[in-house]
Amino acid sequence: MLAPKRVKFRKRFKGRTSGMATRGNTVAFGHYGLMSLDPGWVSNRQIEAARVALTREMKRGGKVWIRLFPDKPITKKPAETRMGKGKGNPEGWVAVVKPGRIMFEVEGIDEKSAREALALASAKLPVKSKFVKREER
Repeated sequence: MLAPKRVKFRKRFKGRTSGMATRGNTVAFGHYGLMSLDPGWVSNRQIEAARVALTREMKRGGKVWIRLFPDKPITKKPAETRMGKGKGNPEGWVAVVKPGRIMFEVEGIDEKSAREALALASAKLPVKSKFVKREER
């Protein structure tokens, strides 16, 4: 499971997810990618589930790049706790995803296989996404 080794602060503000992704919005490493269409949070467990589905479908051929990293701590209050008394304890890690962000990239397999593999990975993620190809310059 992905998680940072250390962070500057234990707890973080929720933040806002408005606007389009300005970084990580082009297919930079592979030939095909999976682009987010919605804003949201993707947890480290969801990233891992998508990666497993992707590599299984590719039958361990080709190469996969994960362009997300869950560096935001998410806190939760214990069950049946009254409101107030401060922020809860860190429970997990999420990556903030904005529309236009490339989440996964693949190369070394044909387009049809890449589409199928990325469709399976997309099913494991909480945001809508689409298949994109690298733009040749």
